[in-house]
Amino acid sequence: MSRTKKVAAAVAATAAISLFASACTGQSTTQANDDATKDVSITFWHGWTAPNELKAINDNVARFQKAHPNIHVKVQANITDDKINQALRAGGATAPDVVSSFTTDNVGKFCTSGAFADLAPFLKKDSIDPAKVFPKPMLEYTQFQGKRCTLPLLGDVYALYYNKTAFKAAGITAPPKTMSEFKADAVNLTKSNGDSYSQLGFMPDFHGYESTPGHLAAQWGAQYFDANGKAQISKDKGFAEMFTVQQDLVKSLGGFDKLEKYRNTFGDEFGAKNPLHTGQVAMGIDGEWRLGMAQDAKAAADLGVVPFPVPDSQADTYGRGYLSGTIVGVANTSSKKNAAWELVKFMTTDTEAVVSFANAIHNVPSTFEAQKSPALNGVPKIFLDIAQNPNSSTTPASINGGVYQVTLQDFGYAFESGKKTDLQAGLQAVDVQVDKDIAQAK
Repeated sequence: MSRTKKVAAAVAATAAISLFASACTGQSTTQANDDATKDVSITFWHGWTAPNELKAINDNVARFQKAHPNIHVKVQANITDDKINQALRAGGATAPDVVSSFTTDNVGKFCTSGAFADLAPFLKKDSIDPAKVFPKPMLEYTQFQGKRCTLPLLGDVYALYYNKTAFKAAGITAPPKTMSEFKADAVNLTKSNGDSYSQLGFMPDFHGYESTPGHLAAQWGAQYFDANGKAQISKDKGFAEMFTVQQDLVKSLGGFDKLEKYRNTFGDEFGAKNPLHTGQVAMGIDGEWRLGMAQDAKAAADLGVVPFPVPDSQADTYGRGYLSGTIVGVANTSSKKNAAWELVKFMTTDTEAVVSFANAIHNVPSTFEAQKSPALNGVPKIFLDIAQNPNSSTTPASINGGVYQVTLQDFGYAFESGKKTDLQAGLQAVDVQVDKDIAQAK
């Protein structure tokens, strides 16, 4: 599973772009004054490993090199964020010029540390308005506090998968749109078998596959931070409502202990025995890759997909969802920033490149033009609709990465299991810890 405009007719003219790097990174250059029209070699690091993913990346690099015969790209796969950070701190000739990452949570670190170059001057030079090219949630997770140091390179969109056969057998004529309908269907679809189940309507536990607090809270449009960057998880009522709904589902579907025992019978999330594939669960939250994986696994379940339900009080926002994805940027240690930018621009804004990549690895294309392309066949339209929905959202970047999400999730584990029972006090404690962690990181 992965996290992913016409190309210019001629290579962009040389431009000297002043970019200031933080002392956190090793041997950073302060300017992009290389000549991108001259013969040059650059290095591109990415994290993909599957054969179809590697082929897709290499095919796009080949397209780029055909359009830019003077820029030679050396590709390095299977790169983690730890390797990225180590290389960019050390700098030198072995450091990459272009870097992609699956971890949108780390954008705050990449931008504030100066590890990735500020892309605003490059975008301005080429007259690219990001708001006209990329969906809003994707713009949000590729910048931090107004500094855009990355661009989206394909996206992940979450939705509700449901077993059509199970729905028909239960007499349910349409998938749920609101949380009250969702609960009723989950209960109706659940078949207990002693202290276990022959079928579970939905696995609400936060250790369940993809049913994380962050993915679920997006359906309430919950906001983690206020305008001053202070945590407001205890003040935004969406979080409390989400936890209340989740806890109600846990109780209504048999209780935490029984659910956890059943969850331990599930196969690997990304294997053939995923519970959605086997019919062990009738509904689940998952990304756009699931249908392709179910087809590859020749799953017995006949799966449909629709937007995940929303609160009854926000029924008019139905169609929204949680977005994440892969990011790409220019390393600030690079002495070839203009040439590196040409590759980043091609991979993120060239419609043919974005569409072919999305088709190959079944991710959501990250530009409006690619999402409208008649050549797109890698993902169902429902995911494109969710990606373009103005109410869809993502988890915001933070200076210390996803630490705040871990803090919230740890509370979620304690709350659903009954180790903590005071919801409001727990959320207030989360806010205190999140603010403390961010202050320490600064």
